[in-house]
Amino acid sequence: MHHTDEYPGSELVVRRGQRFNLSLKFSRALESEETLIFTVETGPQASEALQTKCVFEALESKYKGTWRAVEETREESSMAVTISGPPDAIIGRYKLSGRVSSRAKHNNKKLGHFVLLFNPWCSEDDVYLAEEEERQEYVLNDNGIIFRGVEKHIRAQGWNYGQFEEDILNICLSILDRSPSHQEDPVTDVSQRNDPVYVSRVISAMVNSNDDKGVVQGQWRGKYTGGTNPLHWRGSVAILYKWYKGRFKPVKYGQCWVFAGVMCTVLRCLGIATRVVSNFNSAHDTDKNLSVDKYVDSFGRTLEDITEDSMWNFHVWNESWFARRDLGSSYNGWQVLDATPQEESEGVFQCGPASVTAIREGDVDLAHDGPFVFAEVNADYITWLRNEDDSRERVYSDTKKIGKCISTKAVGSNTRVDITSHYKYPEGSRKERQVYRKAVRKLFGVEASGRRDRIRRASGRGWASWRDDVLEPAKKPNITGKFKLLEPPVIGQDIKLAICLTNLTSRLQKVKVNLSAATILYTRRPVAEILHESHSIKLEPEEEKRIPVEISYSEYKEDLTDDKKILVAAMCLVSKGEKLLIEKDITLEDFIAIKILGPAVVGETLAVEVTIANPLSERADDCTLIMEGSGLLREQLNIDVPALEPQERARVRFEIVPYKSGNRQLQVDLISTQFPNIKGFLIIHVATTK
Repeated sequence: MHHTDEYPGSELVVRRGQRFNLSLKFSRALESEETLIFTVETGPQASEALQTKCVFEALESKYKGTWRAVEETREESSMAVTISGPPDAIIGRYKLSGRVSSRAKHNNKKLGHFVLLFNPWCSEDDVYLAEEEERQEYVLNDNGIIFRGVEKHIRAQGWNYGQFEEDILNICLSILDRSPSHQEDPVTDVSQRNDPVYVSRVISAMVNSNDDKGVVQGQWRGKYTGGTNPLHWRGSVAILYKWYKGRFKPVKYGQCWVFAGVMCTVLRCLGIATRVVSNFNSAHDTDKNLSVDKYVDSFGRTLEDITEDSMWNFHVWNESWFARRDLGSSYNGWQVLDATPQEESEGVFQCGPASVTAIREGDVDLAHDGPFVFAEVNADYITWLRNEDDSRERVYSDTKKIGKCISTKAVGSNTRVDITSHYKYPEGSRKERQVYRKAVRKLFGVEASGRRDRIRRASGRGWASWRDDVLEPAKKPNITGKFKLLEPPVIGQDIKLAICLTNLTSRLQKVKVNLSAATILYTRRPVAEILHESHSIKLEPEEEKRIPVEISYSEYKEDLTDDKKILVAAMCLVSKGEKLLIEKDITLEDFIAIKILGPAVVGETLAVEVTIANPLSERADDCTLIMEGSGLLREQLNIDVPALEPQERARVRFEIVPYKSGNRQLQVDLISTQFPNIKGFLIIHVATTK
């Protein structure tokens, strides 16, 4: 009835606003006028004034109050009672005690402990979610999918949330207790744990380790010495175990999808409906002016020394469902939460909850962190060319580039759902531009002079200049262009593409094309340049011309990151001083296939076959398969793979014994020091019996 059967162990786990049963036996027969008086307490220095303690009597009928107990049946020396907490009760671990009404208070007898959670099934709870299918997906599903990649090449990655695994609930409660808010003032902190706004904000700070002994330490560049490559994590359970067993030492290392996966586990475990959301072409607006300013040189290469803003290929955060009593009912529903440590909020690396509705309507003046989230999905993208004399000119302005294909897993299936319309009106529409201007007015209407000073310092431009840049599009040049892949880009093979340029005018155009390419992180930060060349061409009136471009495997093999991404750029210098910047993000492809050889049944051996391929044109002799999956494997399974010849495919078979029924996710990674890891997953339906 409480939807808590999946929590392991003997501890009672219940949800607020819903009754649970107690059977009590007494050492003597109760008198007819005697009844029971219960006490529930949570946190240190439990107090009735702070609602961390409640004393209440068992009555023969229901009544409205805070906590309540109803006497269901009574025999000579036993009684059956139902107890329920109010729908706004503080969540956490409680002590329960009781006494017979005729006894003195000091005769309270300890009856045990229980854990109280948020209740999405209770219509009076702020986290109430009306649809049962959504509750099953966003609260009870212990596995999911996180979308990564680039806007035009989105890939699904399996993730094991594992909120019902052994000790995970205890660890999630420990995260709350380790927060600075609790360490500084535990009494006040616990008293606020009835509010999902408060709890979720604390969790968004504690999942990263920047200001506290939080769970995950982020790292985006360099080697992952002394820790785990973020791409090698397959779920939250191993991370949470490592943090807890390591005495709250931050786990190395995480990136955005890891932070989001862990936070989803914690919030689902505590009873808040939560999902993972991926935003493609996601803005990181450092100077908080609702525009992303990128500075490049004459080859289109990003100038990192002066570029503070950035546009990530993708960024992953969470949405949780609850009411916003602090903002008003029109802002109820999905709330953005982000545990990735990007910018400080109120002096702490935390983000949200920000109402998705508020973001769509441009209400960036509301709590919490609206301007930052709004910019992530709807900032304007402006590219500046720094000339040799250090002057700067705007060469590209795009109001539609940021916030593409905002995605989450569908309810009840593994398909991708595009929820971009939840965050903004259609790009290019009049309404979208109205909302953008509204956000600008709201943002700069508060402490305007201070914000204008920050803009001037960050950009080297005045307020009027910045205003014109973000609200007026750049002049379009008289040519257009794009990169086109001639063959699928595969790890270990040469990359073949072409830049296609078209003259839009009826006169001859002379164009100098400066080409560059670099291996990049998913944050689009360059790692190493792998291409640098120039071409001069003539375009006849309305002519289209192709320039072939080839990047050999030998040029990128040493510098390719685990993200498997390459950014190709072309700065086209047209006669009469016009300039056109063309960019393309390339994600290299790989291969892995998983299938089961028979029906999956709890407690019975199941054969699994994995087909892998060596993507290289050289022998790979250090490959390992790593498998993981809640309900399928109790611990990680590692299998060494025999040496693979160039381009060779091989089949690897192994056996598992499922121990939980339902839809279970098996994750399989192929790991090698010779190429970035290759990931795959398979959803397996496990039956209780044949």
